[in-house]
Order: sequence, then structure tokens, then C-alpha cells
Amino acid sequence: MDSKHSAWWLIWAAVIASAVAFFFGTGLHPLWYLTWLAPLPVLLIAPRITRTQVVIASLLGYSLGSLNIWNYYRIVVPLPVSLLIVVTPGIMLALSVLPFRSFVLRGQALHAVLAAPALWVAIEYISESLSPHSTFGNMGYTQMNCLPVLQVVSLTGIWSLSFLLLLLPATAAVLCSPGITFAQKMRAASVTLIMFAGVLSYGFYRLHGGQAGPSLTVGLLASDATRFAKGEPSVDLMRAYATQIPELAARGAQVVVMPEKLALFDAATMAETDAVMERAARENHVDLIFGVERKGPEDGTMLRFNESRFYSHNGAMAASYEKHHMLPIFEDDLVVGTKRALIQEPGSTTGLTICKDMDFPKLSREYGNDGAGVLLIPAWDFDADGWLHGRMAIMRGVESGFGEARAAKQGRLTLSDNRGRVLSEARTAAFTSTAPFVSVVGSLPAGHETTLYSKAGDWFAWIDLALAIFLLGWERWRKPEPSQI
Repeated sequence: MDSKHSAWWLIWAAVIASAVAFFFGTGLHPLWYLTWLAPLPVLLIAPRITRTQVVIASLLGYSLGSLNIWNYYRIVVPLPVSLLIVVTPGIMLALSVLPFRSFVLRGQALHAVLAAPALWVAIEYISESLSPHSTFGNMGYTQMNCLPVLQVVSLTGIWSLSFLLLLLPATAAVLCSPGITFAQKMRAASVTLIMFAGVLSYGFYRLHGGQAGPSLTVGLLASDATRFAKGEPSVDLMRAYATQIPELAARGAQVVVMPEKLALFDAATMAETDAVMERAARENHVDLIFGVERKGPEDGTMLRFNESRFYSHNGAMAASYEKHHMLPIFEDDLVVGTKRALIQEPGSTTGLTICKDMDFPKLSREYGNDGAGVLLIPAWDFDADGWLHGRMAIMRGVESGFGEARAAKQGRLTLSDNRGRVLSEARTAAFTSTAPFVSVVGSLPAGHETTLYSKAGDWFAWIDLALAIFLLGWERWRKPEPSQI
């Protein structure tokens, strides 16, 4: 078999291996350990094939793997957008692997090892900063079950996870590449080893460190039997929720969190519901929070709000919060909120937010800098994405130093601490009208922990951007790669 045909057999083998690893290592229920292996086949063959073949292998390897969430995206976005979402990761991988290949062929091991992760994070950061979905789809979310590695986001934000996920396979590929001296390989491997030693040491230290401050007993309550009521049934639904409060209070709940957009309310039905929930809070001596879509006259026009309403245990509605980040298409007609909402409790500060707001690190950093120890999060998921969207929210707590109580219909009820540990969890999507309510009660650490990321923001992403620009400039102006490849 001639070398041309051998190269294509090598390419197809790499494509299949990468696609399988990406398929199971990313998506709605990723196997985190496979994500570390997924880029490796393409990186291994990159110095042995042409630039065009690298693009083909990268594009097919990741794009085929991205079909793992094709059915999900067809539910939430139009067909052209679904196609773009599937293809985009493959394009990003190609743009990251090409500079890696170039540096390997020049015999510059350290540059090669840094190029792929730096380019990936730079592209990821720019695209997600411009996206209405923010960090949704970020490769770092695949590591939510790898708690020792996850802790690094309290220093760097999510961006270092993607960097590490490309750094390790890039180093392995360099060590297997011909034409690079042993000294160069050892220098590159040493840099990677030092980085991972630091990340893991910090991760285990943080996981075994205590969490200071008071605790809060939280009840989470949701029903998928009625997903969005309108008119008078809206009040009936809230009365049904109110009947569940005494049991949660008896189990020790100090605050009860219910889902986002339980129903559509006008002024009259909202007033009825306020009376129902104020009475439930007062009689059971618990704080209550739930989400509504509310119609209200403002400046002579009928505006609609995605709002969470907080009722104090003394029976008064003490705060409300309007969602900041709307789901495109589904919520384009709703008023965008601009203010945060904080509840001062003895010894702790509680913040209010809603569902998609937790996709955006900046808002959570602001709550972290407010000193929030717990965020209460009414939410609404799409059944299939319950695990992933819940874990995306948990990432924000690790980044900015707070625990979370998240109640999602068509999703999961989740209590998590600021290390990313899930303390209590239950699925709601498995319940039907024959067993309409599911609940969770658990203790949640309520003390705030200041993190470097909450103070310094996206500093790691900016360093990656600078590194990517430097490496691209170096690749452009230094000696060319061998012409025979």
C-alpha cells in the first residue's frame, strides 16, 4: 500500500477514535475521562499528514462526536443553527491543531504543547463572550464530576479546564512525535507536569478544607404535572404548591425554592397568589421563593416579566428579582432585568437569580463580590438537559464561592456547595400527574468564600488570548515548516 493510501487509513482511524471519544466524553451526560483522550488521535497524526488532511480529520472527528446532542438542539433551535452548532467545534479543533502541527514540524515542542490549548481557549472565550448563550457548550463542563480538577475554576474561571483538556493530549502527542529532541520533549513534559501537579494539589487541598459559616436547611419543590398555567388555573396551581409547604417545614426546611415561570399572572391573579403564598410562609414560618411570568402595566403599556418572588417567613413579600438573560426566541418578548436581589439573613447573605442567568459567569461574580453565601435559583429545563444545565449552575458556585439551591421543573432539584459537591438531588421529569410533586430537603453551607476568580475575573482567558496571538505571530515569522510535509 502506497504512502498516500496509508495516510488516509490513518486519518479515518483517527477520525473514528476521536468521534467516539467526543461522542461519549461531551454532551448532556459526559464521561469526563474520555474528554481527555478525544483530541489525542488527531494530534498524534497531525505532523504526519498535510494541512488539508488535518482540517478534514479535525472537522470530522469533533463534528461527528457532536451528533450526541443533535436531537436536543433540534428541540431548542432551528435546523441551520443546529448544523452550525455541530460543525463549529470541529472548526475550532482544526484551528487549534494546525499551529500545533506547524511547531512540531519545526521541532519546537514547548510551543506546540501550548499552541493547541491557547488557541482553543482564545476562540472559546471570544465566541462565548459574544453568544446569547454564553458558556453553554464549553468543553469545561465535561469535568463537573472530576472534583479535584474542578477546583481550579475558583482561581481561573471555566477557561483553565479547556486549556488543561487540550494541554494533556498535546503533550502526549509531542512525546510521540519524531523530529523533536529528547531534551525538547522533556522540557515540554516538565511544564505540563508542573501545571497538573499544581492543579491537583490545589484541588485536593480545597476539597478537604472546611467551609466556615452557618448552614441553611433548604427545601426544593417541583411538579411537572402542570408546566405553565394561565388565568385562574394559575392560582389553583399555586394553592397546590402551598399545600406541600407544611410537610417541608416539618422536615426542617427554613426556605423553600420552587421552579421558574410556574404560571402566567395578571395583576388580579398575582394578588390572589401573593395572599396564598404569604399565608403559607407565615403559617409554616419558612421563606418561600418561586418564579412567575407576570403581566403588568408600566408606563401605559402591558409588559411581561420573568420574575422570582421571595416571601419572608413573617408573611411579607420581601424581594423580587427579574431575570437578566433570556432564552432567545422563547423569551424575546420579556423585559430584561438589570438589578441583583440580596436577602440578609443572620450571619449570611442570600442572592436571587433565575435559570439561564447561571450560564453567565459575570453575574455570579457580582453576587460573589456581594458576599452571597447561597443563591436560590428557580429554573426550567428541557428534560434531557437537566443534568448538564444544573451542573453549569454549580460551576458558578465553585467559581465565585457560594452554595446553591436550584429547583427546576423538567429537570432536577439540586443542593450543592461551593466545592461543586452535590449534597442532595432528585429528578422531576420522572414524575407524572399520578405523583405530581417531588421534593428534596437538605442542609446547605451558607457561608461565603472569596475566590480569586470573583475578584480578578477572566484574567486566565486574557492570558490565553495574549499567548495565542504571540504563538501565531511566532509561527508566521519564524522559520517555515519543512516543505516536504
